[in-house]
Amino acid sequence: MPAAITPDVDEPIRALVARLSRPHPSGGSVIERAAIMAESGDSTEIIKWIFAHAGRAETVAPAATPRGLHGARFGGAAEPDQSTPRRYVLPAGALG
Repeated sequence: MPAAITPDVDEPIRALVARLSRPHPSGGSVIERAAIMAESGDSTEIIKWIFAHAGRAETVAPAATPRGLHGARFGGAAEPDQSTPRRYVLPAGALG
């Protein structure tokens, strides 16, 4: 266990992440950033915990640009912010 996370803080965060996460195709778990934000006022500690336990931010592939004569007309919406990850992926065994 990392030195920055004490056992009295580790277990409540582990329980929260386990409750909010769901299985990921990689065999680990995935947790939505929105679920973290909605559940806890101290989301930075939860995200630190995820990274301390070999978790990573899931990268999102950019959306394809519309093509054709009217592509810009129908797909002219602004692109979502790619700097903030939408999900975090934990490896298998990180919650157990």
